[in-house]
Amino acid sequence: MAAHHHHLRAFVSRSRTWARHAGRAAVALPLCLALMAAPLAQAKPGVPGAGDLPPDAVGKNLDGDTILLSQYAGRAVVLTFWATWCGYCLKELPVLENIQNLVGPERLQVIAVNTEARDVFRKAKRALKDFKLQMIYDPDKQAQQAFGVQGIPHMLIIGRDGRIIRLYRGYSESSLDAIAADINAALAAPQTKAAGAGEASSQP
Repeated sequence: MAAHHHHLRAFVSRSRTWARHAGRAAVALPLCLALMAAPLAQAKPGVPGAGDLPPDAVGKNLDGDTILLSQYAGRAVVLTFWATWCGYCLKELPVLENIQNLVGPERLQVIAVNTEARDVFRKAKRALKDFKLQMIYDPDKQAQQAFGVQGIPHMLIIGRDGRIIRLYRGYSESSLDAIAADINAALAAPQTKAAGAGEASSQP
């Protein structure tokens, strides 16, 4: 396990340099600075935060199927909200894709929730068709409301026990080491059958 943690940290370190070239959206808003807040965010009242069980429904795929965290019970989950106009988000997605590939999708699932209209999401998904992470969108904004998304980037790291390890809002590349540490903590969390399903879970 220690060796695995070392490899994950080393990968994230290498990804810093690679990620600078990964996003082709240099004309987008620079790193979403207008939406920056504290890198480690405290959840507002009524919004799930560290230690909480998150809402189950996180968005839909293009077929209209609702995607539930409970579908990934027993795995660590990185849930990130993103948009095509967010330059940092476009740099982050390939990094998260490679972290999932490194750890293995049977242990870690990345779910990337696009916050834009269906047509925008469809084009973005087509452009990223080779990605193995779960790419969905939030057509009715219910997931964004449930998770308290006020701006992006916005990420939650969820342990194998289904509880939130950390909430990140408005972070940048300087948070990569902390994110790697939290992913390791999520992977180390004890597995439970209730992983990913909060008390107010939605059913498909």
